Amino acid sequence: MQRRNSTGKSGASGRKETAGPSKRVTSKGTGKRTGKSRPVEKKSPRKEFGASQPAAPQRRFDKDRPKPAVKRVRAKKEESAPAEGMRLNRFIANAGVCSRREADTYIETGLVTINGKLVTQLGTRVMPGDEVRFDGRRLSAEKKVYLLLNKPKDFVTTTDDPHAERTVMELIKDACEERIYPVGRLDKQTTGLLLFTNDGELSKKLTHPSHQKKKIYQVSLDKPVIKAHIEAIAEGIELEDGFIAADAISYIDREAKTEIGIEIHSGKNRIVRRIFEHFGYRVKKLDRVFFAGLTKKNLPRGKWRILSEKEVKFLKML
Repeated sequence: MQRRNSTGKSGASGRKETAGPSKRVTSKGTGKRTGKSRPVEKKSPRKEFGASQPAAPQRRFDKDRPKPAVKRVRAKKEESAPAEGMRLNRFIANAGVCSRREADTYIETGLVTINGKLVTQLGTRVMPGDEVRFDGRRLSAEKKVYLLLNKPKDFVTTTDDPHAERTVMELIKDACEERIYPVGRLDKQTTGLLLFTNDGELSKKLTHPSHQKKKIYQVSLDKPVIKAHIEAIAEGIELEDGFIAADAISYIDREAKTEIGIEIHSGKNRIVRRIFEHFGYRVKKLDRVFFAGLTKKNLPRGKWRILSEKEVKFLKML
């Protein structure tokens, strides 16, 4: 049997051996590698995970380091110099046009001017004395208020009457700081819904007959109303100040026939009372139960409430 030289010298046998990465040829007894050697690349020691982040000392240093002086100066400047004026979107919202978010959209689309100059930059501020126009219409900085009162008897619908014992303004005197006024009128003995606001445009819209805002009254009369008179009122009658017709009219109590519901959009003075007086009836009680989509629900006599944003939007859409 042929023995293989344990020294593994390739020159003695004439064989060429291919040394793999795991085979190394060494001299017998010396442990030294013989033959042609390949250059060995020095590898850097393996980096442990996180070893390349000597951040702990740095973080401790940053934590102890004071903030830059520039930031401190800037903060002091902001505190000592508060922004003047009012943001444009808030100004538009206070004017009763829309919400602040909607105002931003109108500003960006070019519907707003300040002192005649088009403004599209959000965050613009309105200074005292500036003239702000929305879609060509000048706006007032005063916040718009919309209040609904369930008026009791014996109160005069006026803002100032030296001869009146009690006015409706006494009932809402603590409602808001803004100066509001009644939309339309209810006579002293008439009860029911009465709207107050400082929005002149909406007030005009709700009171002008051409806009035909729906108003419903419940009428209590001194005697039964005959059917012929109900039909005549529906078709229209001629009064001393002109022709008038009810939009709708019907019995509330068909047995007694002294309770009548009447819908009318006219804003003429004492118009409902004068319609029934024309036929010889005396109105014992008159109550407005519906006005431009608003009702007396959850509103006791003599009490008031501020309209919700949804109700205000509805009034403006009418």
